[in-house]
Amino acid sequence: MPKLKTLLVHPDPEVRTALRDVLEEVPFVQVLGEAVSAFEALELLEAIPYGVFFVGVDLPGGASGIEMAQMLAGRKNKPALVFISDSESQAYAAFELGATDYLLWPPAPGRMARTMDRLQTFKTRFREVPPPAPYPDDPDDEPSEGFEQTVKLPLPEEEQDSFLAALQAAWDQTSNRRPEIDKLAVNQDGRTILIPYDQIIFVEAFEDYSYVHTANQKFLSSYRLKNLEDRLGPHRFFRVHRKYLVNLDMVTEIASMPGSNFMLRTAGRTRIELPISRRRIAELKKIIGL
Repeated sequence: MPKLKTLLVHPDPEVRTALRDVLEEVPFVQVLGEAVSAFEALELLEAIPYGVFFVGVDLPGGASGIEMAQMLAGRKNKPALVFISDSESQAYAAFELGATDYLLWPPAPGRMARTMDRLQTFKTRFREVPPPAPYPDDPDDEPSEGFEQTVKLPLPEEEQDSFLAALQAAWDQTSNRRPEIDKLAVNQDGRTILIPYDQIIFVEAFEDYSYVHTANQKFLSSYRLKNLEDRLGPHRFFRVHRKYLVNLDMVTEIASMPGSNFMLRTAGRTRIELPISRRRIAELKKIIGL
């Protein structure tokens, strides 16, 4: 069974060492890192799907443990929070913010066992966000001949006007746009990878996260699709579906379909197909100069 990935967030190294010693004996917990400040912890959370934070109430760097809990309050799959303090003064605030436990340090004999019981209960309902499934080939290799995955999306009639308008804007700007310098930062295996916007084919929503698809690979991002829609919209990205945001510069093909309808297709190993109705095709041809 997978273990709860655990981060120790406390300014005192002796407390962190003592916590490591205790948690080393817990079979369903795995300590993967330490942090001193709330902001360090939040940065680590972007790279690793932690299930538990053991966090001090008083932290340096401008944000307390309670304030960090407030920052995490909107996350769907947020880690369990076990607060560490030398007084009970913040216990009410901690539990109001959904704390799993509040430990007076050093804990009384047997007290840590109660914390482990609570974490065991939390573990039964905690869902770790899965990493992106790898493409069949190495990302540095050329795509395998014949390999293709297609996501077919309906495009409601009422959305076709705005889609074509966005496509028109993309075509108009392609010929004289400036060199692309904007990049999206994503974390993978503890590394921060910068993906130029013009290499992103589409973005796929996944709960409170999203998958960023390029030609050969996909990356798990901590951004919600709505946040990326706001950020990438000015760069010719269009929300074609509640789950998909498409780079209109990556629309590569127009194919005819039965019933005199047409289908737009995107590039990449995983492609998106968007049906366009017969009455819109004349406007579409005008946009692309046919």
